[in-house]
Amino acid sequence: MSQTTTYLAKHVKELKPSGIRRFFDLAAGMKGVISLGVGEPDFVTSWNLREAAITSLEQGYTSYTANAGLIELREEIAGYMQKQFSVSYHPESEIIVTVGASQAIDIAFRAILNPGDEVIIVEPCFVSYAPLVTMAGGVPIHVQTLKENDFKILPSQLEEVITERTKAIMLCSPNNPTGTMLNKAELEKIAELAVRHDLLVLSDEIYAELVYDEPYTSLASIEGMRERTILLNGFSKGFAMTGWRLGFVCAPEDITQGMLKIHQYAIMCASTMAQYAGLEGLKNGRENVEEMRKSYRQRRNFIVQSLNDMGLTCHNPGGAFYAFPSIESTGLTSEEFAEQLLKAEKVAVVPGNAFGGSGEGHIRCSYATSLAQLQEAMKRIKRFIENL
Repeated sequence: MSQTTTYLAKHVKELKPSGIRRFFDLAAGMKGVISLGVGEPDFVTSWNLREAAITSLEQGYTSYTANAGLIELREEIAGYMQKQFSVSYHPESEIIVTVGASQAIDIAFRAILNPGDEVIIVEPCFVSYAPLVTMAGGVPIHVQTLKENDFKILPSQLEEVITERTKAIMLCSPNNPTGTMLNKAELEKIAELAVRHDLLVLSDEIYAELVYDEPYTSLASIEGMRERTILLNGFSKGFAMTGWRLGFVCAPEDITQGMLKIHQYAIMCASTMAQYAGLEGLKNGRENVEEMRKSYRQRRNFIVQSLNDMGLTCHNPGGAFYAFPSIESTGLTSEEFAEQLLKAEKVAVVPGNAFGGSGEGHIRCSYATSLAQLQEAMKRIKRFIENL
């Protein structure tokens, strides 16, 4: 152990590196790899959004914005939330523009958690949720969903783990990594439980634009939930703006203003040029979002059918751009499957256990890549299984 390691905080030493990054690093040094591991659109940010950012630079808009973000952008976000998801927020006091949705999640936990407060985390889930709870002084309580229920959380599962220390529930719908989306009736049951136990819900809705079979319902639009929902969203997925790092959070004023204190000390404000790009996206980017959605739906149908045909049972994801097939029939663990597939056929996937214990026995395959690449990847995976 290096001498300087002793200076690190105990909770930082105990943090595990992301299970996703290890497989990216393995694939990075190999030629001819088809990656189904990256959780970002394969579309380039639309030209009109890029042009808006360039124009902002040309016009000299290079100063800080308000801590909470450009008021024009917050007004557009408010209009977007009302029109698309039927929930109303005040742009002056209930919306913060953040450095990606990830920063929004971070400051939300730091704003609401006292030491020892418990947060129920529905698994499989995005890799950062539990570490961010821990770093905020909270205690993550993991609840594992089941493939038999298409990875949909049941209220009874939540009820079993609620204690007097429970402060909040962390939900993501559509889900990363499973693509599972909760419909209105299912959300209403969770809302009833949250109201009855006086719990907050952090609702990660970053994939809300990418749904395929049913209308999307925002948790905050359910009766009784606006005042107890911290709604997390952003431009990365729906507007193909991952590298711009632009997100936002909507919540009741008291909570938002608490988050703003942390945001202004830690970050100051989101990138000015990124905010102008996001503003253009909300004003004039809807056609491009729809184009992406149609393409992803076609790819989803292809990859789910292909995986099932080769014996890797896969439910039909309602949103996002991930398939989460079972590889239990191969007799390999998730990590063994991913490592051997990469070495034998040069296809990169993410082992399911990177997303929590309930992900074991599965792999995450992103279909945010071209149909031609997906077709070749499916041939390689089928060949790999046949040669086991």
